[in-house]
Amino acid sequence: MKYVIILGDGMADEPIPELHERTPLAYAKTPALDALSKKSQIGLVSTVPEGMAPGSDTANLSVMGYDPRKYYSGRSPLEALSIGVPMKDTDVALRCNFVTISEDSHPFEQKIILDHSSSEISTEDCAVLLDAVKEELEKGPWHFYLGTSYRHCLIWEKGYLLDLTPPHDVLGQIIGPYLPKEEELLWMMKRSHEILKDHPLNQKRKEQGLHPANCCWFWGAGTKPALPDFGGKYGKKGIMISAVDLLKGIAVGAGLDVAEVEGANGGLNTNYEGKREAAVKALAQDGYDFAYIHVEAPDEMGHQGSIERKVEAIEYLDSRIIGPLVEELEAKNLDFRLLVLPDHPTPIRLRTHTDKEVPYLLYDSTKPEKNEWDYNEAEAILSGNFVPQGYKLIEMLFAEKKDKKNG
Repeated sequence: MKYVIILGDGMADEPIPELHERTPLAYAKTPALDALSKKSQIGLVSTVPEGMAPGSDTANLSVMGYDPRKYYSGRSPLEALSIGVPMKDTDVALRCNFVTISEDSHPFEQKIILDHSSSEISTEDCAVLLDAVKEELEKGPWHFYLGTSYRHCLIWEKGYLLDLTPPHDVLGQIIGPYLPKEEELLWMMKRSHEILKDHPLNQKRKEQGLHPANCCWFWGAGTKPALPDFGGKYGKKGIMISAVDLLKGIAVGAGLDVAEVEGANGGLNTNYEGKREAAVKALAQDGYDFAYIHVEAPDEMGHQGSIERKVEAIEYLDSRIIGPLVEELEAKNLDFRLLVLPDHPTPIRLRTHTDKEVPYLLYDSTKPEKNEWDYNEAEAILSGNFVPQGYKLIEMLFAEKKDKKNG
């Protein structure tokens, strides 16, 4: 038996008037999910424990089978693991986003975050800009490391944990109330803006109609994580397929292998086919029992507040990964169990994450179910199936029998 999780990051949402009071998941054309839903268990799962921040870090830890209350030590340390940062127990890791803040004459504290991803800036452009920042700011206890796209890492030797706000929670708002209280960190953010605002690469980006990456934003502070080995925990050899350092870091910490897929960038135009092909190869040829396919695009489109592009991201997930993956595994005569879900909602209305429950679909190619439900938020509620502790959902995927029928 092979096992697959397909995670559409931030795919869940709220009913939207422009979509005739349907969610993007309910509105999108998803023939593969429509066909699977009638043969699967449909339900709701709570992936974010009460009182914890609804981030992709806590939620994906849950989906991977790790109780966030027990194992979460911060987002950035997981990303640091992914890019090979040699963290010491006394280090604090912080996410360093390259963001776009307003270009006006207002003081720094009165500027507004326009874009948390600087037009989904490429890793190559960020490498140039990060070098400019490092030249002046990398000294003493501070060390910068290049990540992927707009997502990078700052290590603070012998630092301490701070309550810092994610930039995607401040979109369109004046940044002053959300700036760090730690004086040197705040000075570094201000100085990064001075370094970046007139950088030739940012001038070129503006000429191309792209947002300039004109400020570093620090958040997600945490200490070195310690996750139990996934193979030892579940007896499965697994592989992570994602463009996002956070997911790769969870995989590294859990002892899973990580597939590197050319053209996988965390955006709407990521290499969907490459991700699917990597999963099929891992399961059919390379001896893996479990593949986790993570697609960031729905979340990014939610942060951008784009209804049309979020629907498009869900349709790409269906037509370019889910449908062909099922066909290819069946063609290879592989028995498999498939779990499809978001990690958390990223409602278009809010442009950030919430901790609301999300719908899941659980399919067994050897024991297809028969039910009346479609796969979306509303029908997942109607199904009556609910998993209150998200970290236990993976046990249902790995179980030989499902305990509860739909209908």
